Amino acid sequence: MEKLDKILPKRVDPEEKQRYITQEFQDYGYRLACELGEESRKAMYIKLAKNKPRALLEQARSYVVDYPNAKNKGKLFLWKIKDLESKQK
Repeated sequence: MEKLDKILPKRVDPEEKQRYITQEFQDYGYRLACELGEESRKAMYIKLAKNKPRALLEQARSYVVDYPNAKNKGKLFLWKIKDLESKQK
């Protein structure tokens, strides 16, 4: 008799991580982290997407995307959020 693991194909690749995204803000935060090249800090971007107004995040994101020579897009994004919040007050 053959072992069961040789007969049945593996359903999930063990090296591939599955992401469990159940809320819209989680998806937005994850996409934002990927766009800025900071997948390792995705939890921070998800928290920002949950707590900050979406219009503020979109303004900061569009500023960073349009910035031609950004060395660290994540740092520039956070700076722009702080700048926009200070202008609102």
